[in-house]
Amino acid sequence: MNKNSNTYQIIYSAIMVVLVGAVLALIYMSLKPLQDENIANDKRKQILTALHVATASDAEVKAAYEKYIVQDMLVSGTGEVVDTTAGCAFDVNMASNVKLAAADRKLPVLKCKTDDGSTKYVIPVYGAGLWGPIWGYIAIADDGSTVYGANFSHKGETPGLGARITEEFFLDAFKDKQLFKDSKFTNVEVVKKGQKPSNAGDYVDAITGATITSRGVSDMLKSGLAPYEAFLKTLQGAQAE
Repeated sequence: MNKNSNTYQIIYSAIMVVLVGAVLALIYMSLKPLQDENIANDKRKQILTALHVATASDAEVKAAYEKYIVQDMLVSGTGEVVDTTAGCAFDVNMASNVKLAAADRKLPVLKCKTDDGSTKYVIPVYGAGLWGPIWGYIAIADDGSTVYGANFSHKGETPGLGARITEEFFLDAFKDKQLFKDSKFTNVEVVKKGQKPSNAGDYVDAITGATITSRGVSDMLKSGLAPYEAFLKTLQGAQAE
């Protein structure tokens, strides 16, 4: 075949495209398990941070997660535990989950045991900041109301402003806040410094210069935790008994 002909060049280009595509697909498939594990470890680390558990290496993250997280649960809007299959809570894709109708959403909960033997419940939340999605994990004491810890992450908030939702000073402000006042679910709002929440509940000062991101965190907590009201009340009932 004439190597200078159009036919030859077309066939040659097609073969090269197929070969390169096959190589890239092979590389992707070979690296995907490692990528998936890295993503899972990052998620584990975020959950552990909400529980005030510090880790360093990936091996430590996985070991600590298996130590402190004792049960995955999915709960219903009426407070019942409907699934305890291993990984059923961890594997929920919150970005997709929040797009579903309220009745169709899964409500994942991670039951945890801390070093002092007390039980905590970690609930994932997902929302929107100024430039993209924000998400986090709220650890709640077994009284069903007291916030034990929080962790937030983001995709593209402004460094030095909205991105500060990941910083310790902001996360620590949520500790010991109450989700209920006089048996009524009030959530924990994020409000401008000097202001008070409209629902008379507990609150945290917004980050200066990051009004929209701060409001996004507040809205995320309200929409993310409200569906768990019945479940949290069951915990309060168990404590009363």
